[in-house]
Amino acid sequence: MADLSINCGGIKSPNPFWLASAPPSNCAYQNCKAFEQGWGGTVWKTIGEPVMNVCNRYGSLDVNGMKMAGLNNIELISDRPIEKNLKEIAETKKLWPDRAVVVSLMVESKKETWQEIVKKTIDTGCDGIELNYGCPHGMSERGMGAAVGQVPEYCQMITEWVIEVSTIPVLVKLTPNVTDIVYSARAAKRANADGLSLINTLNSIIGIDLNTLEIKPSVAGKSGHGGYAGPAVKPIALYMVSKVAQDPEVSLPISGIGGINNWKDALEFILLGSSSVQVCTAVMHHGFRIVEDMIEGLSNWMDEKGFK
Repeated sequence: MADLSINCGGIKSPNPFWLASAPPSNCAYQNCKAFEQGWGGTVWKTIGEPVMNVCNRYGSLDVNGMKMAGLNNIELISDRPIEKNLKEIAETKKLWPDRAVVVSLMVESKKETWQEIVKKTIDTGCDGIELNYGCPHGMSERGMGAAVGQVPEYCQMITEWVIEVSTIPVLVKLTPNVTDIVYSARAAKRANADGLSLINTLNSIIGIDLNTLEIKPSVAGKSGHGGYAGPAVKPIALYMVSKVAQDPEVSLPISGIGGINNWKDALEFILLGSSSVQVCTAVMHHGFRIVEDMIEGLSNWMDEKGFK
């Protein structure tokens, strides 16, 4: 049987399949359930100062009978207290020492604020940190998320703040909502990041309710743009992963994200330069057990091709 273990920027896991930072990786219960099914790692749902998430916060794009070809969300970061998240992260890592536990972070763009949360996160014993510079809605209007990732100078500056105090690997999560993603990737490289995660969600409006004339999803008659993910974004994600992987000025490990639904999708990301892959929409649609087919499919393919 093929060896599926990987090392992504110093973060090791028994297979390349990680949960992306999203609703399925929100708490210890969910992440432990995922590990029981075989996931090699998780990126804990982004923590920072708690926010208020609304309902309904999802909108699905269905095409010719295909459910959830694309998924739009207006969800923000974790709405749970930082200390509660940190406690559960430490507990999860102790229970699953062989799995990759990476923590996604997003706070206001102040050096002391970033360095404080990084130090607290390291104390949990987690394997790595992912800096969320990609969220395109809600947080970007507050000067975080994509507001950082869209400006290479900001991306470099904040990453340098983190690298100053971090003793564990740091991944930088990039936004696709730019003219050329390579410039942000190069900025992360200049700041000595250990790796990159890409892509985050695409800015989008999923549609209009033609009866109420409201943008979907509607919350008490109000809505706005959100982040678009799911199978429909895979070609865009593959292109951006390929472009970053081939850039000689970047040369960093990549955790590939965007529309991964099965082992074949994951393999395409790996063949284009990803060390690990992250999955969200497919897990929300089908559940944690999809990883069993992913592991079996990738392992069988490697055996058939003679890869060890």
